[in-house]
This record gives sequence, structure tokens and C-alpha cells, in this order.
Amino acid sequence: MVSATAIREMFARIATRYDVANQIISGGLCRWWLRRLTKLVSRTTEHRSSPMIIADLATGSGDVAFALARALPDAKVNGYDFCKPMLDIALRKRASMGAENPQFEIGDCMALPLADNSVDVVTIAYGVRNFQDRKRGLDEIYRVLRPDGSVFILEFSQPQVWFRPVYYLYLRILLPLIARLATGNKEDYDYLAKSIAIFPNKKNFADELRTAGFIQVKILSLSIGIVAVHYAKKDKK
Repeated sequence: MVSATAIREMFARIATRYDVANQIISGGLCRWWLRRLTKLVSRTTEHRSSPMIIADLATGSGDVAFALARALPDAKVNGYDFCKPMLDIALRKRASMGAENPQFEIGDCMALPLADNSVDVVTIAYGVRNFQDRKRGLDEIYRVLRPDGSVFILEFSQPQVWFRPVYYLYLRILLPLIARLATGNKEDYDYLAKSIAIFPNKKNFADELRTAGFIQVKILSLSIGIVAVHYAKKDKK
């Protein structure tokens, strides 16, 4: 298990090239995945009264938070991350836009700076697999959500069986090499590739969400299963 300190330091090292690397490594698909996540959040929460409070966890350079703020202008969007260099990039983006929403704040997913039952929606993209303790992180998400609140988790997953040999070859060999060309840093992307390969499959992760107390767990599989959005609700009680 990689320590939280090591994860924080790793993202600090790749922060300035993170957005560019994501575009190259995903072949541009990360933009489409973000649009699908944003549309799903908008559609699933359209019955809620405004303004909503949305917490985007492991917000990184803020792309999910910015997309949600554009799609849901009446919502208050707050991005949290425990890596300051990543948040610094998000803050520079916001300054260049002259925007006030979203807000960004240091926040560790293992101990969120949020009160119980205080958030309508939690989103997190590509962050759960880096949790030091996945059960504790899911419990924290459940804690801060209001009753009947929703969580949306976009994460890499296990693709369809026929594509797995090609996909795992890409993760083990090509991804780190491409990352080295894009960022000059191969070792950190070796870790990211391994973290993708060992993350639970869709069914098993859905079971983890249910164990954490979430109900109405659903899965949106994208790009032949390379990524998936798991979304669920907290009970109204």
C-alpha cells in the first residue's frame, strides 16, 4: 500500500503537466468522460431545489469542479484536494476566468473538512483508487452527504474481456513510456498504471458502495468498460 504522503508528493511532482498528460494518455477521451459525468450529475439532480452544495473530492486541477459550475450555475461547487500544487493550478485557472464559483480548499478524503449531512452531491474522478483506506474514504463520503444525497464516482475499471490483453499491455508498457515523453516522469505513471490494474471490477466496487451504506447503486460503463461512473444515493432516513 502506497502511503498518503507518497501519493501527495507524486501529484505535486506531476502537477504542472497533469492536464496535458491526461489528454495524451487517454487519447482525448478524458474530455468525453467528463462530459458524460457532468451530464449524469445534471440529469440525476434536476429534481433538487437550488442552490445545491456540491463537493468535488480529489479535485486536482479542478476540471470536474469547473464543468459542474458551468452546467449547474445555481449550485455552490467546492473542490477539495490534499495536494496544494494541484490546487494552485485550479486557482490559477479560476483567476484567468474571473470566476467566483467553484471554490477550492485543502481537504483530505480520509478526514474531510465538512460537517455531517452537509452536502447534496459528492463527485470524485480518478481519486478513489488512490485512497489510503478505501472503506474509510467511502465512509467519509457517506458521512458528509445529506439524506437522499448522491455520490458520483468516475474511475478507471476493468474493460470487456476481449479487450483486456491489449489494455493491460498498454498499462504496463505503453502508458509509462508515453507519460515519460509527455512529462519526463515515468516512475510515477508506473504506479498509476498499477493502481488501475488492481482496482476492483465494477460489480465488486458496487458491492463496496453498498457495504458503506449507499443504496440505488448504478453503473454507467464507458469506452468498452475502460472507465465507469458508479453513482448511488444515501438513504433518506
